[in-house]
Amino acid sequence: MMPVIEASIEHIDDLCTMDKEVIGDYSRNDMIKKAIEEKRCLIQRTHSGIAGFLIFTTNFFECSFISLIIVKPSERRKGVASSLLASFVSMAPTSKIFSSTNHSNLQMQKVFEVAGFNRSGYIENLDDGDPEIIYFKSKVNEIEK
Repeated sequence: MMPVIEASIEHIDDLCTMDKEVIGDYSRNDMIKKAIEEKRCLIQRTHSGIAGFLIFTTNFFECSFISLIIVKPSERRKGVASSLLASFVSMAPTSKIFSSTNHSNLQMQKVFEVAGFNRSGYIENLDDGDPEIIYFKSKVNEIEK
């Protein structure tokens, strides 16, 4: 797998198309563009192009929060999400890193657990009947290993 790199504005169309392929619409185009402009978007390339991307913030109680991980459906189960997570953890500007996924998203729960993230709680009422599971990882523990 090729190194994870910071997305640039030239990647916007590919990322928005990939996001639409996953969620069915272009509703997050502005969010993706803003993340790229603010240097908060990482991409995983393969020899066939961009396989996935990750968007983060650092304003979650002064901690890093991975707000979105999208992997192209044809590239799933090939380590793309794990590579994005590992790269972000290594470069995260804060020592505490959080993320979340829906209770129904069993695949992403496995990805977080394999990547060493621990469950840290739930948020109800974001999606009706599908609570959000919060995950946490400490960079301090990574450095000590």
